[in-house]
Amino acid sequence: LADGTGRWKYKASPDGIGESSPAVASGMVFIGDLSGVLHAVDAATGKVVWTYKTAGEIKSSPVVSGDTVLIGSYDTHLYALAARTGKLLWKVQTAGYVHATPAIAGGVAYVTGCDEILRAIRVTDGREMFTFASGAYTGASPAILDGRAYYGTYENAVLGVDLRRRRVAWTYRHPSLHFPFYSSAALSGGRVFVGGRDKMLHALDAATGREVWSARTAARIDSSPAVASGRVYVGSSDGKLHVFDAATGSAVQQFEAGGAVTASPAIAGGRLVIGSQNGRLFGLGG
Repeated sequence: LADGTGRWKYKASPDGIGESSPAVASGMVFIGDLSGVLHAVDAATGKVVWTYKTAGEIKSSPVVSGDTVLIGSYDTHLYALAARTGKLLWKVQTAGYVHATPAIAGGVAYVTGCDEILRAIRVTDGREMFTFASGAYTGASPAILDGRAYYGTYENAVLGVDLRRRRVAWTYRHPSLHFPFYSSAALSGGRVFVGGRDKMLHALDAATGREVWSARTAARIDSSPAVASGRVYVGSSDGKLHVFDAATGSAVQQFEAGGAVTASPAIAGGRLVIGSQNGRLFGLGG
């Protein structure tokens, strides 16, 4: 992380790794690939610990909850595996691809679906606690805070869903621009930050869904934003990483990556790490 020196590399499937982002826990790195395999790799050595094969490609990112790793597959299932051994603990079938990444809160996994359903599934045993009809195809992953789920849809809306009452608390649609929301939301300071294919980053009031501000880029935003130290960092297909003031939406800085930035920024140890579709990985800051 300090200087970008390579330590090891691990070969997944010949089909490559698609949109799955790695999760790190208990000294292992978990990642899915386009052949449908979830890999558990030793974080220190890059050696495989175990693999598990699903029946469809994996674009969902794994999430680790205690000793359990959860992963969605295009075979329409959400899987729970023992993190140390890869043993199947349970799987739940949906009515469509499981593209999104589950969000964990209070021992429950919340996963949006290509079947237009938000599902609440107990992590310990896979019991489906409830389902909620989103009313639209959803590629974004839910963000959970204080009993609400926030996510965008392909019907050009962002939803704030009350999980206790199992109803939509609010719906946001831009008054004139009607484009899907593929970016997953970030939550900070009572606001929901989410990118749209309308080329804008939107800051919404988490309580009401009212737009506080929006900031324009030159191309659609599929990157999911990250918030740190009062700033919002997000990539755009215009080839730039954009930095905005979280309070006002004013542009603070831009970084030219040289290719579309659909990946999401990761921030740790005084560094921001972001990948570009030109095949380059950048470490910024310091």
